[in-house]
Amino acid sequence: MKPKSLRLALAAFSVAAVSMGVSGLPAWPAAADDAALRTAIASPERTARYTARDVWRHPYEVLTFFGLRPDMTVVEIWPGRRGWWTEILVPYLKNGRGTYVPIANSNPKKKIRSEQAGTDRLVVADFKADVDLAPPGTADMVLTFRNLHNWMKRGVADNAFRAFYKALKPGGILGVVDHRAKTDKPQDPLAGDGYVREDYAIALAEKAGFSFVGISEINANPRDTRDHPAGVWTLAPSFRLKDKDRVKYEAIGESDRFTLKFMKPTK
Repeated sequence: MKPKSLRLALAAFSVAAVSMGVSGLPAWPAAADDAALRTAIASPERTARYTARDVWRHPYEVLTFFGLRPDMTVVEIWPGRRGWWTEILVPYLKNGRGTYVPIANSNPKKKIRSEQAGTDRLVVADFKADVDLAPPGTADMVLTFRNLHNWMKRGVADNAFRAFYKALKPGGILGVVDHRAKTDKPQDPLAGDGYVREDYAIALAEKAGFSFVGISEINANPRDTRDHPAGVWTLAPSFRLKDKDRVKYEAIGESDRFTLKFMKPTK
């Protein structure tokens, strides 16, 4: 089996293992404890309804898996009007003399406010064409949370990954989190139900030139059957069906998600 095929097979095995409740791939080595990050996450300044989601989104574990440091230039793609991760990243990077660069959604209903992002200027990108998210080769890290399925729906996923690659320094890190699809059926290229196959996401990143670094299962949720009547939006926090079977979907929690780490090659 070729190395790339073996890697994708291992990724698929990891998904299956989590669904069965048994051990998958070895955990990524733990980083040294980051007290400043823990402080940012525990800040009373965070929105209460955001902190309630920490149990599902594991901000400390996710950000340390990606290798976040306080002196980095970090580009967050489409933080959304609510800016869930923004409330953690902005004070953490500010205190460490790092730089936070938000890339806003062009949809005014989902566009983060400049004052919320701690900046006077927002770059807006819809990825319909090639775009510079930052001066080329200047970002240490690009992060995106639950956005890939949107770019697939709009047919712009390749453009997005190319923009990430261009913005990053050689050796820079791309972190991708999204709702994880089952592996027993082909990927819907439009991701109509909001779920994306892990191997499909890896292939998109590698097509843009990224090297695959590793998987964390911190956001795995084996209770998510991924076959809901309104797709992933059936679950928290969307609850698209409103009060229909609300108790059932609350018991499931948020979606099963992959957490993938990539690197822009140094040469």
